[in-house]
Amino acid sequence: QPCWREYLTTRIEQNMVVNCTCPISECRAQPTTAFIYSIVSSQEIIAKYEKALLRHYVECCSNLTWCTNPQGCDQILLKDGLGYGAACSKCCWISCFNCSFPEAHYPASCSHMSRMTCAKCNHGFCWRCLKPWKPNHKDYYNCSAMVSKAAWQEKRFQDYNERCTFHHHAREFAISLRNSISSIREMPKIRNLAFVLDACKVLEQARKVLAYSCVYSYYNQDTESMDIVEQQTDSLELLTNAL
Repeated sequence: QPCWREYLTTRIEQNMVVNCTCPISECRAQPTTAFIYSIVSSQEIIAKYEKALLRHYVECCSNLTWCTNPQGCDQILLKDGLGYGAACSKCCWISCFNCSFPEAHYPASCSHMSRMTCAKCNHGFCWRCLKPWKPNHKDYYNCSAMVSKAAWQEKRFQDYNERCTFHHHAREFAISLRNSISSIREMPKIRNLAFVLDACKVLEQARKVLAYSCVYSYYNQDTESMDIVEQQTDSLELLTNAL
């Protein structure tokens, strides 16, 4: 029993317990959950084992996934029937289940969010952080080819990127403001500030839509529809700034 306890404990600590087999090389039998509970006595190790089982279960279920909040959230979400606008019940983060981007990015599509391509040298890079997809690429702004159309594309990208970055920063400010008000709200003799918190949430959501509208507008080639989008975006931006 001590040998089994040490073996299973090591496997659990190394996160290799789910598919572990009998330590005898010729034996492919897997220890059952009941057997592990009877051998391992440490509650800390058992807790790690149960987390490993849960992770494995979620990974095996195509309709389940973890909340993608980059700040960290252990909530399990059900993909089926969860359309845009449905948020995590624990942290309120809105995830995208169709691509690797960590949050819902409407009106920009998933293909918009995956990567950008330099018009001069075809270098691919991330829209959000501008980090290169190929680490050995030289600096984006030092590309050797100089073509008028490429220069125009670069200027266009810079304009949309600056607007997108501004709205992301403004969104972070709204989140910070909401957190500050939440802490003030707990102080005695402070009037109800629920309406201010609601305003911060609306501000945060509006900045998010404006940021991803920049991505959508950058890729949209339909001039007629773009006129409508730009009008709506300008209107939203004016109201957001007023708020």
